Amino acid sequence: MCDEKQEQHINLKFFVKLKKTPTECYKLLQEAYGDNSLSRARVFEWCKRFSESRESTEDDQRPGHPVTVSTPETMTKINQIVRADRRKSIRMIFEAVNTDKETVKKILHEELHMKKVCTKLVPKNLTSDQKLLRQQV
Repeated sequence: MCDEKQEQHINLKFFVKLKKTPTECYKLLQEAYGDNSLSRARVFEWCKRFSESRESTEDDQRPGHPVTVSTPETMTKINQIVRADRRKSIRMIFEAVNTDKETVKKILHEELHMKKVCTKLVPKNLTSDQKLLRQQV
């Protein structure tokens, strides 16, 4: 099953084969899909592609960083690294885990609730043991 965007690409391919102009194609898509239709620029771009004998209605692959997701395994590895040596920098952590810097930052701050204090990563909130030790001191 194809999504709505690819469905519009297929329709555009059909319109181009019927020798419709890009403006006519845009108006027809607006009428059929309303607010969910492709933008005018995208319609013109796809009409040009199909008029140059493109057959595929799939989007081209885009260059850039691959999307990384914070998995439980990654979170566990980062947690172990930080607990072993709190002085490790974010660069050292992301090189050890083999992921990107933003993912490591997100895991440290949002998942593990840690922040950098005087070159050490420490929990934002004290544990019950730490609170008890603080009261005793």
